[in-house]
Amino acid sequence: MAARQRLYRVTFLNQGQVYEIYAREVSHNAMLGFVEVGKLVFGEKTTLVVDTSEEKLKDEFADVERFYVPVHAVVRIDEVSKRGPARIHSGDGSKVAHLPVYNFGGAPKS
Repeated sequence: MAARQRLYRVTFLNQGQVYEIYAREVSHNAMLGFVEVGKLVFGEKTTLVVDTSEEKLKDEFADVERFYVPVHAVVRIDEVSKRGPARIHSGDGSKVAHLPVYNFGGAPKS
């Protein structure tokens, strides 16, 4: 009987967004201060409904065999029994995008 393959959900921050991906390999021994993620797992292309977030991740990691995430950017790593959708979402926990606030006058003078 074949051994069960481990599956990990890796959540990390990248340029102000939260990435949630699934991988078969996660380790910390290759480079000090980085988490190594390899053998990415994405959904099948045979499904009729297309998740644009997962498609964006597939394109971004198309030719990547393994990548390294700085330890301070890792939110969490979970070993899971089945794969969910890979996704990218806002880093602030809400679904509303905030507009930048500019203070053209500088600090108020007293």
